[in-house]
Amino acid sequence: MKELLEKFRSGTAIEEPIAIVAAHPDDETIGIASRLGRIKRLRLIHLTDGAPRDHADAHRKGFADWKAYAEARERELCAALDRLGAAGAERRRYAFADQSAIFAAREIADRLVDDLAGMAAVLTHPYEHGHPDHDTAALAVWMACCTLAGRDGRPPEHIEFACYHRDGNAGLFGRFRATPARAEIRIDLDAGEEATKRAAIACFASQAAMLAHFPLTPERFRRAPDYDFAAPISPGAALYDLFGWDMTSTRWEEAAAAALGRRTGATNGAAR
Repeated sequence: MKELLEKFRSGTAIEEPIAIVAAHPDDETIGIASRLGRIKRLRLIHLTDGAPRDHADAHRKGFADWKAYAEARERELCAALDRLGAAGAERRRYAFADQSAIFAAREIADRLVDDLAGMAAVLTHPYEHGHPDHDTAALAVWMACCTLAGRDGRPPEHIEFACYHRDGNAGLFGRFRATPARAEIRIDLDAGEEATKRAAIACFASQAAMLAHFPLTPERFRRAPDYDFAAPISPGAALYDLFGWDMTSTRWEEAAAAALGRRTGATNGAAR
């Protein structure tokens, strides 16, 4: 594990098979753009197509419906991956609805068992209540790793890239919540890496307003902490509760409890 993290930090080529589980097209670019082209056996898994089904986002961004919006987001992603030297990545598209992936958490986890088998590591979102689909990715990856640990004792190493979370009544972007038990690895991009990442982010024209909040550098990684997915989200902790979405932290918790079989004290220690 230490050797693999050092490869990410140093920027050397990574020959081990690596999976990235991203909630939306663009999350991989925000979190790990500088290293995508260095992963020689990359499996890129997207849980959603980036399009809520209520059409509100689609219409606001000038698309006729959610399908047209989803198709645009796929085109943007392909252009960004080409910029980053990762156009040859193996792709797995689950295509669930944006903001609603938690309702398919068990199905997602079951599919991930197959798609993560044999991977040296999986990189995904932290469980920090920035976006409900980010939290679903963290939960589903943990569930899949637990299954793989029980099946053959060799789950992939569970690594996170920084996303965003709530800080007061706003979002804090490109940073982890402080977790003393898990030191982060900070990658300061050089001028060339920044220019490449800037060009890749520019491919996501439909997401320009949101992506403007993210710093290009540094990129941050860490081993996944031992989250308690069964514990209620603290009041006022979820950034997405500020957005007026149908998906609230209360609804997410209820669906997560169902996915967990309403177990209590569920931490990801089983996947270590």
